[in-house]
Formats: sequence, structure tokens, C-alpha cells
Amino acid sequence: MDALKKNREFIIKYFNAISGVAKTRELCAKYMRDEKLFEHIEFFESAFPKYELFIEEMVTERNKVIVQGRATGIHKGEFNGIPPTGRKMDLPFVIRYTIENLMIVDMWLIADQMILMEQLGVIQTDEIDN
Repeated sequence: MDALKKNREFIIKYFNAISGVAKTRELCAKYMRDEKLFEHIEFFESAFPKYELFIEEMVTERNKVIVQGRATGIHKGEFNGIPPTGRKMDLPFVIRYTIENLMIVDMWLIADQMILMEQLGVIQTDEIDN
């Protein structure tokens, strides 16, 4: 199997393993050596326990995998000073993973924080337009 296909299948396996379950350090360590990715996961897991991940599109090139996806969950813990609201998060994102020896060694992530703030009831869309 070629490297692109292996990396693609690895990321699918990774998403399936961490989606909808408690994302412990032990679980994450099976897939990554990138501390900033673990810290990001830990941060979101504390605010949206057992959040789910969905891949909508994936592109592979050399040792990079880019995923356009969604994260969904319920706001049950503090998030950047916002107390739990019980509201649903449905957050679109794009993430780029660098993979070496079937381990994530680096990532770059972009997500629409304005959509998340609106979903949590912190801002209203009409507030942005005015």
C-alpha cells in the first residue's frame, strides 16, 4: 500500500477512535506525538465531553493530510470563561496533519469561532451585521 493511502487510512482510524469517547492522554498517545494537538483536544474535551468528529473531505499529499470536517457536542464545561450552556456545538473546521511513521507529529487548525459563539448564545448574528 502506498504512503498516501496509509496516511489517509490512519487518519480515518484516528477519527473513528477518538470520536464520541473520552479523549484520554493514553488514547491520544496511540496516534500522536504533537503536544499542542493533545492540549487542543484536552481543552475541547473539558468543555464538550465526548464530542464527535466527522470527516467531510480529505486530501493527502506527501506526509500531509488535510481534513475538512465538523465537531459536534454539548457544552457541558467551561469554555474560555463561558459557563456551560447545555447548547449544541456543530463546528466546521479544517485541520492539516503532518504524519511520520503513522503518528501525527504536527497539526494546523482553523475553525469558525464566530459560529461557535453564536451557537453558545454569546453573540447574535445581527450584532455582527450592525
